[in-house]
Amino acid sequence: MRCAVTGLGEAAHYTVPLLFLLAPSGDLAPTLRTLPVARRLDSACTVDHMSHHSNPRARLTPLMRGVIDRMTRAGRPPMHTLTPQQARDFYEQGSGVLDLQPHKMARVEDLALPTRDGHTLHARLWVPHSAAHPHGPDAAGPTTAATATDAAAIAATDLPVLLYLHGGGFTIGSVATHETLCRHLAHLAQCAVVSVDYRLAPEHRYPTAVHDAWDSLLALRDQAAALGLDAQRIAVGGDSAGGTLAAVVALMARDAGVPLALQMLFYPGTTAHQDTPSHHTFAHGFVLESHAIDYFFDQYIPDRTDREHWWFAPLRVPDVDGVAPCWMGLAECDPLVDEGVAYADRLRMAGVPVDLEIYRGVTHEFIKMGRAIPEALTAHQDAARALRRAFGT
Repeated sequence: MRCAVTGLGEAAHYTVPLLFLLAPSGDLAPTLRTLPVARRLDSACTVDHMSHHSNPRARLTPLMRGVIDRMTRAGRPPMHTLTPQQARDFYEQGSGVLDLQPHKMARVEDLALPTRDGHTLHARLWVPHSAAHPHGPDAAGPTTAATATDAAAIAATDLPVLLYLHGGGFTIGSVATHETLCRHLAHLAQCAVVSVDYRLAPEHRYPTAVHDAWDSLLALRDQAAALGLDAQRIAVGGDSAGGTLAAVVALMARDAGVPLALQMLFYPGTTAHQDTPSHHTFAHGFVLESHAIDYFFDQYIPDRTDREHWWFAPLRVPDVDGVAPCWMGLAECDPLVDEGVAYADRLRMAGVPVDLEIYRGVTHEFIKMGRAIPEALTAHQDAARALRRAFGT
């Protein structure tokens, strides 16, 4: 659905007490056979209609409601009661509970990306099997490269590449927690994907993640030719906090004259305050809790005056003219949905091409629930389609 909205106040962001809250039985998948795939919001919807509902839980799909019920029954401690390291450990342990089986790749390679302060960021490159090279090695884990013959063949293709920035409220998450998603996007879009372990709060507070994200783009451009990638066909993307970073990097790229093919944003946070209707409607019981948002904010950017800057709240940027085209995928039952639509509308009003999809009856984090939530697969396909159009593949 394409939807524009006006008259929104400002809100807040970031990611996710994840699926580690589920019991690890993983037995939801068989029910997918009995339900239709991907219900969308009809084109007449408005954010007002989504956010003001007498019983917002009734908006959830049956499968989404079942996932949330299982999270509740699991009885795990809330995210905001954990130390950052405990939160990271729990997130890592549960990140694949409802995720898809990882696609095998033609090539998987660990990279080192330098930053402005002399640090080196770990990143990972995935290159999918393509129609031109269908019989390459099946790389299930990271290597320094594929076989010499296959790597040379892949390198000659000058593949377009998505730089992916993971979600996790700037505090949790990693390349590993989002690997399955990145592999699936690479497979569907037939492009390379590079995901980055940017530094996390509270050890590295704002604006370190912003600096790391931007430095990663510059380093990827510098290394593209050696990696068999096309430096002129780079997109940036991410989910939640990573979506915010991707939006900020796209604005920085515009200012620096660095061309980007696309900004691909899954439910990004775009504003500084939690004051939209969706933040109130979906504050509790919809995966991303208001207490978790406060927790992540306080870890990453405790100085509230810093939250007014567009490096944290992209809607606060003076103008968005000339920024890269945008594909955005939002969850209907998400505290962040209103601010996502507000940013999409800001881009549209500035003449930036925008493709906005709002997936009905699902919550924040749904894109990592592909075994249980069919809308996740639809969102992956929609994002991949946008990447292929942007890359001309």
